[in-house]
Amino acid sequence: MGTRRKGREAALQMLYQMDLSGVTAERAVSLYWEHLGATRDGEEFANGLVLGFGREAERIDDTIRKVSQHWRLERMARVDRNILRLGTYELLSMADVPRRVTINEAVELAKRFGNESSAGFVNGVLDRIATEAGKA
Repeated sequence: MGTRRKGREAALQMLYQMDLSGVTAERAVSLYWEHLGATRDGEEFANGLVLGFGREAERIDDTIRKVSQHWRLERMARVDRNILRLGTYELLSMADVPRRVTINEAVELAKRFGNESSAGFVNGVLDRIATEAGKA
């Protein structure tokens, strides 16, 4: 497994913690590496994703709300919502990561951590976000 994939998995766990407990991005990063980060593979990438989301959470959530027709963000499965947050942050703020890579990695996270409908849902929403953002 690549370093960035490990970083995305760690970032998902940190965003999940933020979503569940309301801690800040900085606190989630600190707690994760202090208590759960058995390996430090992908640490820098994970921290960048989480802290980046923390700075842009409102914009990212608004973007997801705009394209997720018939789904309120608050009603989405917690895992799906946080995978969408990671993917949306990458699509909007990380020009060096190709659209295809972001979406494929998010779908893989959804397959691993979500339910049987998560992968298709995540793929559809992120594809709409990428298209609207003009990310090739």
